[in-house]
Amino acid sequence: MVRHSYEDRLLRVLDYVYAHLDGDLSLDTLAEVAALSRFHFHRVFSGMTGETVAGFIRRVRLSKASHLLLRSEDEIERIALQCGYPNPRSFTRAFQDAFGLTPTAFRARGVEMPPLRLNERGDYEMYEITVEDRAPAAFAGVAHKGDYMEIGQAFEVAAKTALSRGMGPVLGAMVGVYFSNPGEVPVEEMRSMAGFVLTGEMDLAPPLEPFSLAGGRYAVLRHIGPYTGLRQAYDYLYGKWLPESGEEPRDGPPFEIYLNSPMDTAPEDLVTLIHAPIA
Repeated sequence: MVRHSYEDRLLRVLDYVYAHLDGDLSLDTLAEVAALSRFHFHRVFSGMTGETVAGFIRRVRLSKASHLLLRSEDEIERIALQCGYPNPRSFTRAFQDAFGLTPTAFRARGVEMPPLRLNERGDYEMYEITVEDRAPAAFAGVAHKGDYMEIGQAFEVAAKTALSRGMGPVLGAMVGVYFSNPGEVPVEEMRSMAGFVLTGEMDLAPPLEPFSLAGGRYAVLRHIGPYTGLRQAYDYLYGKWLPESGEEPRDGPPFEIYLNSPMDTAPEDLVTLIHAPIA
């Protein structure tokens, strides 16, 4: 029954999108419709549908455009406006990227796109998830901007800088904090931090920066295996476990605690604890 409350939110968003294809479909607007924070709305939507919010909006707009092109005699510029593209060139480019044909060519030969289906796939890998209360923790890290799979260099800088400054006695768990949702912003704009929990006080100087890991309740997913599998783990956490759990997400970025290191551990034995804040 709990999952239904999340499906109801999702369906409200779908209804809103279909009714406002020519209007404001910003992430903030849709998150408000779903009664979720912007950050968690994107995670929940992607996990439940297998599609990013932006990808869904683009697909639905172009699907309607394909329908109008085949079944109306409206000018292409008018169809573009009806589908949320005030710039005809942008519309033509997006349409051609999706269909391999310009809108003009598509009027003679086109295929309509299928409607959205909820992600009811049965191929989710099962994960161990617990709910834990955590105390606030001080964190020292190095900022990283770009692909999360390339954060390794930031971890190297954080570790070598900390050890060269004699910080070994106050270094706790290795942690990655992830501020951006994949698919919500361009890969090159994604923000994260790589570093360590601090078990004692320490003055920090660049490239190390302070950050506070908020206390409170967290859903903690235990992932065993290579880091390339973490995306699927997040999809399970936000797309299956959360809707069925009765829990509500809380504002704040998720973070990962790494119990071992790829420096001396085989990829299939890496253990990562994903921490997602919940109310």
